[in-house]
Amino acid sequence: MASSGRRLAAVAIVAVTSLTLAACNADQGTTTAGGGTNSGGTPVTGGTLNMLGKGDVDYMDPNVSYYSVGYTNLRMWSRQLFTYPADPGGKNTTPVADLATELPTVANGGISADGKTYTIKIRTGAKWNTSPARQVTAADMVRGVKRTANPVQPFGGIPDFYGLIDGYSKFADGFAKVAKTPAAIQAYIDKTPLPGVVAKDETTVVFKLTRPASYFVGMLTLSAFSPAPVESLKYLPASTELGNNFPSDGPYKVDSWVPTKSVNYSRNPAWDPASDPVRKAYVDKIVVNETVSQDSVQQQLQTGTPSADMEWDVAPPPSQLPALQAKKDQNLTIGDTAGSNPYVIYNTVSPNNNKALANPKVRQALSYAINRDHILQVLGGKTLNPPLTHVLPDVIVGSKQIDPYPYDPDKAKQLLAEAGFPHLTLKFLYRNATEGSSKTFQTIQQDLSKAGITVTGVPSPNADFYVKYLQVPTVAQRGVWDLSLAGWGADWYGNAALSFFNPLFSGKPSFPPVGSNFGLYDDATTNTLIQQAIAAPTEEAAADLWAKADARVMEQAAFYPLTNNKQANYHAEQVHNAVYVPSLQNYDPTNVWLAKDKQG
Repeated sequence: MASSGRRLAAVAIVAVTSLTLAACNADQGTTTAGGGTNSGGTPVTGGTLNMLGKGDVDYMDPNVSYYSVGYTNLRMWSRQLFTYPADPGGKNTTPVADLATELPTVANGGISADGKTYTIKIRTGAKWNTSPARQVTAADMVRGVKRTANPVQPFGGIPDFYGLIDGYSKFADGFAKVAKTPAAIQAYIDKTPLPGVVAKDETTVVFKLTRPASYFVGMLTLSAFSPAPVESLKYLPASTELGNNFPSDGPYKVDSWVPTKSVNYSRNPAWDPASDPVRKAYVDKIVVNETVSQDSVQQQLQTGTPSADMEWDVAPPPSQLPALQAKKDQNLTIGDTAGSNPYVIYNTVSPNNNKALANPKVRQALSYAINRDHILQVLGGKTLNPPLTHVLPDVIVGSKQIDPYPYDPDKAKQLLAEAGFPHLTLKFLYRNATEGSSKTFQTIQQDLSKAGITVTGVPSPNADFYVKYLQVPTVAQRGVWDLSLAGWGADWYGNAALSFFNPLFSGKPSFPPVGSNFGLYDDATTNTLIQQAIAAPTEEAAADLWAKADARVMEQAAFYPLTNNKQANYHAEQVHNAVYVPSLQNYDPTNVWLAKDKQG
């Protein structure tokens, strides 16, 4: 997930800028700076959990959201066949059954002998809060998967499964031509079959793949694979109206959503705890205030303000983290990730500077001119931000250590002169409400000046950054920005290189809005290597090809990686059982409880 997600998935920087687009974390579990979870004592029910932040979800739409803030939101009211648990022991990167009755295997008949058919049973008792409440069905699952390809706002991680689910590519290509009206969208969904996702009976859904994919259960944890009731078709996908009217099958329901302002949730009376092995739902209500600055959020959480319990889309300011770590603050958690967050995006189609950024040599020059160490320092130091010098973090299959662009401003000047662009003026898009993003912009501005490059800022509110800038290709094509920041993480874990390369570097199929290739990078050699890796017969063969694809992306300077960051989160003293879930880049709000004397 751009880890910002999200994979989000997918993507923004929690301790850095905001949160990542797709979800991300390694399989090592979580490290803590203090105690972190505050899990002692007997759980208490009731009260209002108050969450504070500065930004919004990307979309209040399960089949479209691809951003870790969106995933935190969906945790409360939208369920998937499989998800990641809030396990205090740290085993929170291994999928567990959610709506599904069990994890499919060949032994239990869930996976066919050839590895290309998955048969999954939905739990009885999982219900929509419709009037009257009714069972979540296999038909709802089919409808949800179909909605990912809608023509209004398709899911940003479609490249992950575009060619994997039987018939999906044809279905999606046809859907893209449909009129952007609720009636036309519903007609296409109702009348057009999707051979790779079918309802065998009321509670049995069957997925048919074009090839075996050992990671498919991990892929099914994506919110894109959420069921969608027929009522969801009354509204345009990703619309505010839909966000305020999408039925819930989770423990909470959305009472009101005012974009960039607030979200209010209360208990879903149709939710049966016996049907949900993942969410305890201790608190009665959850209230999100999206108008609080990063510094103010931290101050309120530390000082015991009654209306401040948890972060929403921000994290402790990087400048405050060393002090919190030094005193081993029990309310601070530092979680491992399998992300690239943040990284610098190069707009390869910018018309500015006579299309200089289309030239790989110019992008190589920029990569030599950026001082990674300077940036990691303003983001909180290398303990929180271990350097990453290529595409894949070391816990992802196919990662191979290379560092092709050590800091060298003289080399940068030489390459710029050779390319015929000795002087550049570049526009840097950044989130000005977040300390890490602002300081990264300022640091890069200073570093590039040493190579004769002028950088000017294009500030953006957090809520606009993706949906009004990065996810709109025409904005890049017009040259509104030349450089920017984003974050990314694995959409699942381990054998997950595909979830980096397909959404970010696979040419036109990965261009927004269906992908997260914000700089519109398109290289035939890279595309071929990606396809070869996907088709590799063994994990070992795939690992070698992913490493070659990684080297090619870096040779072409498609982007500039910075860090496989660790994720900092902070909660107020009264919050108990605050378990960091990597796919959320946050604590799981459906499993925390509040002290009796401080219940909001």
